[in-house]
Amino acid sequence: MSFKNLLCGLGLILAAAGQTNAQSIDTTRVANGLSRPVEIAHAPGDDSRLFVVEKIGRIRIINLETNTLLSTPFLDINSIVGGGSSTSDERGLLGLAFHPDYAQNGYFFVYYTNNSSDTQISRYSVSQNPNVADSGSAKSIMNIDQPYSNHNGGCIKFDNDGYLLIGTGDGGSANDPGNRSQDITNQLLGKILRIDIDTAPGVPYAIPADNPFVGTTGDDEILHYGLRNPWKIYVDPETCDLYIGDVGQNAREEIDIVSCDVRGANFGWRCMEANGCTGLSGCTCNSASLTDPVYSYNQGSNGYSVTGGVVYRGCAIPDLQGTYFFADYGSTNIWSLRYSNGGYTGFLNRNELETASGGYGVDNISSFGTDANGEVYIADQSGGEIFKIIPSSGDVSCETYPTGDINEDCLVDGTDLAIVLGFWGTGNGGDVDGDGTTGGSDLAIVLGFWGQTCE
Repeated sequence: MSFKNLLCGLGLILAAAGQTNAQSIDTTRVANGLSRPVEIAHAPGDDSRLFVVEKIGRIRIINLETNTLLSTPFLDINSIVGGGSSTSDERGLLGLAFHPDYAQNGYFFVYYTNNSSDTQISRYSVSQNPNVADSGSAKSIMNIDQPYSNHNGGCIKFDNDGYLLIGTGDGGSANDPGNRSQDITNQLLGKILRIDIDTAPGVPYAIPADNPFVGTTGDDEILHYGLRNPWKIYVDPETCDLYIGDVGQNAREEIDIVSCDVRGANFGWRCMEANGCTGLSGCTCNSASLTDPVYSYNQGSNGYSVTGGVVYRGCAIPDLQGTYFFADYGSTNIWSLRYSNGGYTGFLNRNELETASGGYGVDNISSFGTDANGEVYIADQSGGEIFKIIPSSGDVSCETYPTGDINEDCLVDGTDLAIVLGFWGTGNGGDVDGDGTTGGSDLAIVLGFWGQTCE
């Protein structure tokens, strides 16, 4: 049992028991010198590195132990990536996802615009050097024709079943002139796709049997549809809820959230822009068959282009457990909320995060991401910087101590246990399991977080 698990577990207990004081938070810059970063990812189980996608066609590595940007790219495919040469260009290398079994197979997936301005999704492998990928290992997974240069979507994530989710834009221009987002037949644009990439050699992908249009009218790859330009999707590893930031056109931005057991949701574009009717054809406005956003906001002072975010699942700031952070690219606004039972609570404008310690501005937010410990990072595209959300009192490492040896005396004994028990609390606050009593079962839960050996 690692100290991270102990700390996270105790933080969850304290938050649930109402015994923590609200923690103030801040941002700190962990890296700069990047060229238009648009995605942040980590390899499963690797808490020493962060991978950052540069839109022009490179993936860079940040060493989290030293907060340094490695000079050699992890992957450089600039020669086959089209666009991405400016902050306003919506093309380029846009997405990165590591296979859940990356530690064993070394596979990772990228989403980019090729030199024909079409979308390409490919699989690559790491080389014998863990900090350098094999650029010659590409396996094509999917190619999608793009009629226009904008609305490329670009985010890819694995869901909790191990399937690859792909967020595609509606094809571009304005008002979705081809009504592609509502078209579920021979049309993969304006969708969340879900595919199985664990296939035999030579087979690019397979279709999960529980996709909504398997055996009926509609493309089998589609999980959800009716999206304009999903700029960042996220799967909560704890709840498996899917969070989608969908960029609006001229009026409203939206956050869509659906449970992992929901299939075939229609989010309404192009006849709906968030909760408003557009007057365009394509579906019945305000129909009960459409899925409304969980949260939306007017363009203007709020901004004009939502950047979907991530859910905090770290240990350094226990109060934030389950908090979803998102932002607007066109402003400095950062917000947070908690999602449960189809709605949200605790909405906050996080103005305190907009200027990092040292006076660095957190601007043009193109992406949020997490490290292997669940801590949250923010990408500033125009500044080429990566920031981390931290407690205002300073950063906290989740892997500081050996297993069980809380006080670092190289013994796992009663003094360590006393520290753990000191967190537990008494009275109603100690009712960890929620059975209305404070007894041995609650104490057993706390003790379960305590390590047994000294490493």
